[in-house]
Amino acid sequence: MFVDIAKIFIKAGDGGDGAVAFHREKYVASGGPDGGDGGRGGNIVFVADDNLSTLADFRYKRKYVAAKGENGRGARCNGKKAEDLVIRVPRGTLVKEVSSGRILADISDKEPVIVAKGGKGGWGNTHFATPTRQTPRFAKPGQPGEEYEVQLELKLLADVGIVGFPNVGKSTLISVVSQAKPVIADYHFTTITPVLGVVRMGPESSFVMADIPGLIEGAGDGVGLGHQFLRHVERCRLLVHMVDVSGSEGRDPKEDFRIINEELEKFNPELAKRPMIVAGNKCDLTEDETVEDFRKFVEEKGYKFFPIMAAIDYQTEPLLKEIQEQLSKLPPITRYEAEPAPMPSAEEIGVQDIKVTNHGGVYFVEADKLLRVLRMIDFSDSDSVQYFQRVLISSGVIDALRQAGIQEGDTVSLYDFEFEFVE
Repeated sequence: MFVDIAKIFIKAGDGGDGAVAFHREKYVASGGPDGGDGGRGGNIVFVADDNLSTLADFRYKRKYVAAKGENGRGARCNGKKAEDLVIRVPRGTLVKEVSSGRILADISDKEPVIVAKGGKGGWGNTHFATPTRQTPRFAKPGQPGEEYEVQLELKLLADVGIVGFPNVGKSTLISVVSQAKPVIADYHFTTITPVLGVVRMGPESSFVMADIPGLIEGAGDGVGLGHQFLRHVERCRLLVHMVDVSGSEGRDPKEDFRIINEELEKFNPELAKRPMIVAGNKCDLTEDETVEDFRKFVEEKGYKFFPIMAAIDYQTEPLLKEIQEQLSKLPPITRYEAEPAPMPSAEEIGVQDIKVTNHGGVYFVEADKLLRVLRMIDFSDSDSVQYFQRVLISSGVIDALRQAGIQEGDTVSLYDFEFEFVE
């Protein structure tokens, strides 16, 4: 079964906890703290795998959790970082956050992409030794890893997309100009999954063509099969609109052309602006006057027209050469950039559960929602720092510190960020 949308939960590994330990050795008095740091949690990494063509595997496994980093140990031994969890997906898969809809990654290149970062390991008590605090009996816990509910969307990587009504000859065309072997039969919706074929034009010249399952009127609103696959047209640099000019199934070719263009625009207005070539198939089943009348109709709308007979590979070469020429002038296949997380307002964060613990004059603050905010703060930017100060007040962190008995000049530790408390 062809599956091109899946929803899964991913969670990167938590960081390992820092260790509380002291150096003990014969004849060595007051060895001091030597607790090691925790290891980093495993990242969630997505990799494009050309051996995969659908997202069907994600129908059976929907939860992916990376390993936790190893805890620190004595003798200043740091914990081992956890292995990354690698998730393999078909090339062209978009990873979107379900809650916000923002794009986290476009898995279209060979480089692995970290989508969820593992938590940093906590500091061991070695870091907290000072001239006035020589035996710190506390350490930092590891940070939690990032977690998301994500939607995977497969958008095929093809230079050219063939669109049109069912049974107009799209599969036949791709079968004669490439090595693709789609199912071909004389009934509607023979093709129920997109088919890719590589069209070779010379020793070092080729392009990828996609046969998009037949569209019908209302496809943009979810009617028929084609609407399920319109997303695969979005990456195509060029469209080939195939029309049965003979009207062999009792339809008007001009009306077919109008309907398909309207459905493309309804689904995504950008598709209506995409460069398009019109191929009139089944020319042998009608009169030359009918073909010329349709040519005039298409060319008046600004499109180039190529009459072909796909079943016998007649006049497909001029069509392919025109495709090759137009592709040479067009930008590369669309790649989607990852979208940064929106910075929530201080009011949106709101008051939340906050845990404050005092260890030797260092006030440790734990608040899960603040961790994500902290990762977005640029402490070299004054506006960003002022925003963070407002968040500390509105979220209740400052009030919680006061209730815990903090005094001016005491140290506040918020995950891996430390600052001096000032009233």
